[in-house]
Amino acid sequence: MPFVTEPNHFALLGLPQAFLIDEALLESAWRRLQAAVHPDRHAQGSDADRRLALQNATRVNEAVRVLRDPQRRAAYLCELRGVPLQAESNTAMPPAFLMQQMGWREALEEARAGRDLAALARLRDEISGERDALIGRIADLLDVRADVSGAAAAVRQLMFLDRLLEETDHAEEDLMGA
Repeated sequence: MPFVTEPNHFALLGLPQAFLIDEALLESAWRRLQAAVHPDRHAQGSDADRRLALQNATRVNEAVRVLRDPQRRAAYLCELRGVPLQAESNTAMPPAFLMQQMGWREALEEARAGRDLAALARLRDEISGERDALIGRIADLLDVRADVSGAAAAVRQLMFLDRLLEETDHAEEDLMGA
């Protein structure tokens, strides 16, 4: 069995290297590849064949995991196009975005302290709307304008929004469980 050698996740799955992808094609490609490389198909093979099957299946699963997630897919595209996010060292954000973040965090704490599930739901809806708009902007930056640096900055903002949505979900779970 040959090792999966395609240079990137998009090539591996036979998809165009773009932010906007066809989810049905992604799932179809994943199923097709898994059918070929799944370790159970090679259980009777040699130790080397079984190891290779496991490596191939792991590579296919990682590719699908990255491409299914808009944040991870955008970050991956930025890196493929020569602009790594440097999220740990590049934390610069536009002042308006930072002010918006602070407002949302205050609203989250107020809703948590007031045990206000309705306020949490409104906050989640507002943040989700901003997230959807930002994903649209990232698609435009990557697929239309080829502005990879601008996309990388937008992906760093998306990371903040995704983290804030997780915190909102945790707050809701805490309130519902208490």
